[in-house]
Amino acid sequence: MEETQLTQLGREVRGYANPDEAVLERVPNPHPGTTYLVRFAAPEFTSLCPVTGQPDFAHLVIDYVPGDWLVESKSLKLYLGSFRNHGAFHEDCTLAIAKRLHEELSPVWIRIGGYWYPRGGIPIDVFWQSGQPPEGLWLPDQGVAPYRGRG
Repeated sequence: MEETQLTQLGREVRGYANPDEAVLERVPNPHPGTTYLVRFAAPEFTSLCPVTGQPDFAHLVIDYVPGDWLVESKSLKLYLGSFRNHGAFHEDCTLAIAKRLHEELSPVWIRIGGYWYPRGGIPIDVFWQSGQPPEGLWLPDQGVAPYRGRG
């Protein structure tokens, strides 16, 4: 298995101005060949509307089955934070995150649920997965209720 050089863990990192500059780091999976689920929940994800510049908020849930690599969690946190001043539509943010993780990690399987809070009165939820989940995988519900407003 290839060695990895971590540049962020245990060091002060101020963050990144945009997702293209952000560094996603990976570490070797200590259990390659074992089918198990890793979940990251980011209930306070923010980005900017590319038209108005107003903030958009989402609850992201990222599930993946590792192959040879795990994403290093501090680098993921910094990567997600790099969207804070980045202008992109909900669909673009959600899919950009999923595709970048898929490219960097080459997981067995990955999915993302982007549960976006309403703007203009309409919540937009965005979902993507790399294919069918592996057979025998325990795949819990993402646990984010559909938006119900004040009801």
